Amino acid sequence: MISDVLVIGSGGAGLSAALEAKKENVKVLVVSKAYPTNSQTCQAQGGINAVLETTKNDSVEDFIEDTFIASKNIASKNSIKKMCETSEDIITWLDEIAVPFSRNEDSDIAQRKFGGTTKRRTCYSSDYTGLKILHTLYDQCIKKEIEFLNEYFFLDFIKEENSIHGAIFLNIQSAEVVKIFAKSVILASGGYAGIYEGFTTNSNMTTAEAIVKAYKNGAKLSNLEFVQFHPTAIKGSNTLISESARAEGAYLVDTKGNRFIDELSTRDEVARAITKKLINKEEVYLDLRHIDTKLIDELLPQEKILAKTFKDIDITKELLPIVSVAHYSMGGILCDEEAKSSLKNLFVCGECAQGNIHGANRLGGNSLLEIIYLGKKAGMSAVENLKDSSIKEEIEVEDYQSYIEEILSSTKVVNVLTLKKELGEKLFYHLGVFRNKKEMEELLEYLNKLETSLKTATIEDKSKIYNKSLIELLELKEAVYMAKLITKSALSRKESRGAHFRTDYDKSLSSFEKRSVISLKENVDELTYEDVV
Repeated sequence: MISDVLVIGSGGAGLSAALEAKKENVKVLVVSKAYPTNSQTCQAQGGINAVLETTKNDSVEDFIEDTFIASKNIASKNSIKKMCETSEDIITWLDEIAVPFSRNEDSDIAQRKFGGTTKRRTCYSSDYTGLKILHTLYDQCIKKEIEFLNEYFFLDFIKEENSIHGAIFLNIQSAEVVKIFAKSVILASGGYAGIYEGFTTNSNMTTAEAIVKAYKNGAKLSNLEFVQFHPTAIKGSNTLISESARAEGAYLVDTKGNRFIDELSTRDEVARAITKKLINKEEVYLDLRHIDTKLIDELLPQEKILAKTFKDIDITKELLPIVSVAHYSMGGILCDEEAKSSLKNLFVCGECAQGNIHGANRLGGNSLLEIIYLGKKAGMSAVENLKDSSIKEEIEVEDYQSYIEEILSSTKVVNVLTLKKELGEKLFYHLGVFRNKKEMEELLEYLNKLETSLKTATIEDKSKIYNKSLIELLELKEAVYMAKLITKSALSRKESRGAHFRTDYDKSLSSFEKRSVISLKENVDELTYEDVV
């Protein structure tokens, strides 16, 4: 198969990139492990930040400053500035293509105040913002007749020297290996917080295999140690309760009913305050009982339904027990302001990308803005790249069909679900909100052993028709590799900064006021630190 632009991933970033590329009437193909409407973007409930003409008492300068302060000085002010300056155009575009934003009494797009910000600048669509944006983008893609291949698992890139010329996929429905050649490839495959299985708000489809393959093919990764833990997930289900709840006035209270932190502090601060309580065997609750029921029904209907569904709790009358779990990847594949990776013909956007905007701590409401901003950049850059690239079907690639047959013919059966849960638990307790050298070194030893044991592993189900166990085994192998890279990055940063808090180095150090960069040199992980301009 051949395409001008191949987009891997169908969340908000991938769809924005596809729509931007399609403007130039080139052939665009979107390939995804899941169906677009199931992507992680629908989990972004609370809103999208912007300074609009109608925004009161705010400015782009304040938006830039809030984002940079939250990053703990390791984001690029220039990159932040460009994103913030574009925010009104992005909201206008989303409004024009029919995203149903909530409105205020003047019929202007309504905005709420999120944690770590000084002004009300988060636009929203009730508490379904990501879902509404995602579905609207998908509608637009269908309208523009963009092609989709759903349920295709990404196996590897097609690469020659330092250039990417396509990708290899496994058709999940048939176990057939498929090669797709393209002049430009956009990776929008999501982040890596999902590998904290059982301790994450991410779907079980978000497993980082594409980031790992990019790394193994020579792409630089950056800031992997910064895993954001969302303060409020429903205890026992890890289902996200959006920051919109606290934005609309919900309290965080302990067992005695006492508030113990400013609910609108940055996410790293709130997550640490909650986790300290939990470590001391205390319960932490989200309290919405004082909020007008009509306001909850209008602005937080999803949160009300989720609490009832997963805990049988009526948030208008009862306290909701919550925990902090892995939620977002601040690190990823390093790219420049035009979404270009360190590999020729490869562009990245969305949570798999590290565009020097979030630094050590992302503000709520900035992820939806960034995926569309960087997604559009990726689409434009991919089209611009077409004139300098060509289809190269003669490139020899690894025989992945034989690799799949080899896995299925092995006799060393493992229980993948048990191992994924074990991995998630190890990551949460050894590489969680609080970390230290001893526990991370123990984790690394565990990961090395698990990686070795999985080399010849197989699953009990040997069928080729919709074999989800096979996909989960392939995911697990790359998740273990990803976990090793995160652990090595966290061990190397001997300080505390944003979401990376080490109990053995509990202060921020000026010598580490840089982004971390990890790359593979002659099969050895090389970790360096670079100034962020």
